[in-house]
Amino acid sequence: MQLTQMTKPQKRILFLSLALAIPFLFAPAAWAHHPQGGETPDNLIQGFLSGLGHPVVDLDHLAFVIATGLVAIGLQWGIIVPIAFLATALFGTSVHLRAIEMPSLELAIASSVMLFGVMLVMRYRNAFPAFENTAIVAGLSAIAGIFHGYAYGEAIIGAEMTPLVSYLVGFTVIQGGIALASYGLGKQLFQSWRLSRLYSGLMVSAIGVVFFSQAL
Repeated sequence: MQLTQMTKPQKRILFLSLALAIPFLFAPAAWAHHPQGGETPDNLIQGFLSGLGHPVVDLDHLAFVIATGLVAIGLQWGIIVPIAFLATALFGTSVHLRAIEMPSLELAIASSVMLFGVMLVMRYRNAFPAFENTAIVAGLSAIAGIFHGYAYGEAIIGAEMTPLVSYLVGFTVIQGGIALASYGLGKQLFQSWRLSRLYSGLMVSAIGVVFFSQAL
């Protein structure tokens, strides 16, 4: 069947399927390995590329970044949600660089992914008014950012200032771009096909459950 012969519902399903497949296309065998082969970046370019890669090669981080853009849709000043995450992710990285221990890190990250997936589902059903409150959602996003940012810090431990700064710039740029893209594309999709919010939430939740079970 050609694309021009497909009905609108079929096109929507195809679009959603492709959108949900993007994380897997970005991260082939790289999921098991961090950028630069696990080595600490030692120059500006390596630092920047490592920063671009880290949030993409780890599916739990990628799913959450996408979710921050999706949950922002429909909220007043919703763009604050991904911005709060970006800001506290930088703070979380600085916490790691100060050698401060953060217990149950993987559980916290997986829980944040599950929570934002559930949030999308609840927003679809209008079942939990608190998830319509921008301040609450942005606050949860900010808390999650600390844990995700702390995990990002692992790849830059021991680096000099130049690659360190470029790493921070890299992962902030890529996360901001992904969140904005998910916000823009998701807004169009949610308006044309309301069920897409539900399916997106279920997919994000499922990813969170998988990582949560692995972290136990």
